[in-house]
Amino acid sequence: MAKFYLTSAIPYVNAKPHIGHALEFVQADVIARYHKIIGDETLYLCGSDENAIKNVQAAEKARIPLQTFIDTNAKLFEDLAKKLGVQFDIFQKGSDKNHHLSSQKLWELCYKNGDIYKKAYTGLYCVGCELFYEKEELDNNGECFEHPGKKLEEVSEENYFFKLSSYKNQIKNLIESNKLKIIPDNRKNEALAFLNQEVKDISISRSNKRAKDWGVQVPNDPTQRMYVWFDALNIYQSGIGFGWNEEKYSKWWPADVQVIGKGILRFHAIYWPAFLLSAKLPVEKSILVHEYITINGQKMSKTLGNVIDPLMLIEKYGTDPLRYYFLHHISPFIDGDFSEDKFKEVYNADLANGLGNLVARVAKLCEINDFKISERKLWFNPGVKKFLEEFKFNDALASVWELIAELNKEINDKKLWELSKEKAEPILKEAVEIIQLIGYNIQPFLPETAKKIQEQFKGPKITSKEGLFPRIV
Repeated sequence: MAKFYLTSAIPYVNAKPHIGHALEFVQADVIARYHKIIGDETLYLCGSDENAIKNVQAAEKARIPLQTFIDTNAKLFEDLAKKLGVQFDIFQKGSDKNHHLSSQKLWELCYKNGDIYKKAYTGLYCVGCELFYEKEELDNNGECFEHPGKKLEEVSEENYFFKLSSYKNQIKNLIESNKLKIIPDNRKNEALAFLNQEVKDISISRSNKRAKDWGVQVPNDPTQRMYVWFDALNIYQSGIGFGWNEEKYSKWWPADVQVIGKGILRFHAIYWPAFLLSAKLPVEKSILVHEYITINGQKMSKTLGNVIDPLMLIEKYGTDPLRYYFLHHISPFIDGDFSEDKFKEVYNADLANGLGNLVARVAKLCEINDFKISERKLWFNPGVKKFLEEFKFNDALASVWELIAELNKEINDKKLWELSKEKAEPILKEAVEIIQLIGYNIQPFLPETAKKIQEQFKGPKITSKEGLFPRIV
């Protein structure tokens, strides 16, 4: 069996999850499910970024003990994943003891290599990004592009710094040669553009005072805590044993694919490889960078009040319909829009009238004609397989829905319900085989629906059942 290790970004737990988190979880889950189906020994890791200043501030505002606040919110992310049908093999918490040990080991390796030093510093700090910015990296209002409307804090303190500048050329060579593959190309070019500028060393710690004594302590310096990106990125390693289970770690690392949103490309494509190179550890193999989800054409924002709770959608419409919208109607490589009205239109057109109607009418015709089948070997269509391996989930599902439309049209054109049993049988045989193939091919995308179809059409006898997708009025 081939080994396949996949991660998705580690969300902050300063607030409950939103629809953007659901989108990334589902995209990564499709990749993991596909590799499991084709027989790869697969591990999908996510976790919770718990050592950020924004978590401390949110707990203080809520007047809830910090660990309780973090544990409660981290569980919300795990619960969302379960309700989305997403299968985390490991969910690594940032406050976990093994994670602290692991991050301290990473620090010690980088320090031993001479890449960590201490100096006084004054900089503009974005709490939202947990990052110091240079003035030229900000918009015309002096604000972060990711968090407009939020003023940056001017922070002066003594920190530990990492010699990022020392790894500029090595990382550039990795990306240009595709030894570290960044998908799609425009994000690869963005990473290279950053490296073509002056690359400055970065702060990787904060004072206990500013960190409120929270986070991973810097080895041999009780006055400092690790800055969020140094320890948070290490969750990808700590969750598989780095620093506490070397056998497990050596089996799984490096990651085959790391799934992230476009806003955190720099940290994963520049900072993370630099830390690993300094520690003389293997660098991840590839990074899949997805775009954002907008709401009614606008960026999702608490200020605008348009943040959507995915749990509300799941309760109203079910898991697979939401997965379907995310995967078919949003490309990973272009910002995709969501509105509940648009979602309902898609549901009725593609699921109720499309797949659901096809399965119901073929099952009914099989029942009327007492049509019997035998089990057969199934496979991924070449198009679906190709698109999946290119992470073009929308194109993969589009190719399946073309089959659905063609078969529905053929049944209508031939008026299959009016034919005699003898004339209907060869057409039914073909229709059943196509539906079996559809059920197999949608497994990574719509696992509940795939299971229902496979169960209904496994034979030898096919009977009618309750519709897969009742119309939304």
